[in-house]
Amino acid sequence: MDFQPYPFEKLNTLIQSIPTTGQRISLSVGEPQFKTPDFITKALGDNAPLLNKYPKTGGEESLKVALQGFIHKRFNVNLRLEEIVPSFGTREVLFNFPQFYLFGKDSKVIAHPNPFYQIYEGAAIASGAKTIYMNLLEENAFKPQLTKEQMQECDLVILNFPNNPTGSSLTLEELKLWVQWALEYDFLILNDECYSEIYTGLKPSSILEASIAVGNTSFKNVLALNSISKRSSAPGLRSGFIAGDSAVLKDYARYRTYVGCASPLPLQEAAALAWSDEAHTQYFQRQYAKNLKLAEEILGVEVPKETFYVWLYVGDDLAFSKKLLEKENILVLPGSFLSRVDRGINPGSGYVRLALVYEEEIIRESLLRIKQCL
Repeated sequence: MDFQPYPFEKLNTLIQSIPTTGQRISLSVGEPQFKTPDFITKALGDNAPLLNKYPKTGGEESLKVALQGFIHKRFNVNLRLEEIVPSFGTREVLFNFPQFYLFGKDSKVIAHPNPFYQIYEGAAIASGAKTIYMNLLEENAFKPQLTKEQMQECDLVILNFPNNPTGSSLTLEELKLWVQWALEYDFLILNDECYSEIYTGLKPSSILEASIAVGNTSFKNVLALNSISKRSSAPGLRSGFIAGDSAVLKDYARYRTYVGCASPLPLQEAAALAWSDEAHTQYFQRQYAKNLKLAEEILGVEVPKETFYVWLYVGDDLAFSKKLLEKENILVLPGSFLSRVDRGINPGSGYVRLALVYEEEIIRESLLRIKQCL
């Protein structure tokens, strides 16, 4: 299997010869640097004695009920418990679900955005699938597109909106079109919604809402994926879920019993509390909104309304990333590492991704130094 190096491995190779001194500020990784709320860490400690028990692969009922409640409160979608599968974060699902779903198919075709989260590519390689890239930086202004012929060919379409790395999003009307295409051309659509809780203004829609809006109340051919990592500043809690089409999820849940990715019980109990609470998420939303506003004011660029990323055009992304580290000791991620060449073009080339995941003053200082480097 020809797996490419992960973007951060490429970044380490790029900067290995650059001498730096002092405290480095890393804006390269989308890892929240805010403290995990005390009520979550307390629940983790209080439930530590449960480590003497094996967890269920399918998840404890308390966690599934909490996920069910989150989806109802946030998206006004009522799911049955069999329409939700808890997961150990979301990376494992994004990697193993395509392998499960495509197993035994004569033709295996996955479509996903470009630029993209590299797990999508890894899943396609592990599945032996052909990849169709939906380039996000063409004239369609960050909107993914497939031709009729490509939709007829696809088995699985992975969307990621709100998007990493561009910060773009899709409206409910645009998501409804994708649901209709999934039904018309009979492909399975999975929207990675891990950034749905980082927003200013209007709340991003879920593809589950879009499915109901077009009358597909059984969620046929429709799945949504989400994670607590960004929402609760708790990436180490490893709590996520996949939800939607129960006919698909029934077999996937059985498949997972062989994968061995059950979440430890203390993590499940802490996650259940975190998914059930909305108040703590508002603090993080305010902090990210302040950081994005700073980027808009200091860099003079249009910033997204969702996610905590700024997708910044710099010309030569590799040269700029090296220069910024050498001159200012700030680390960013070149956009070309998050994309693949398609039809002779790497759509991420010339951009860098800034993850605005620190407190406001650190972000202000970083952005001023980035502006100076520009």
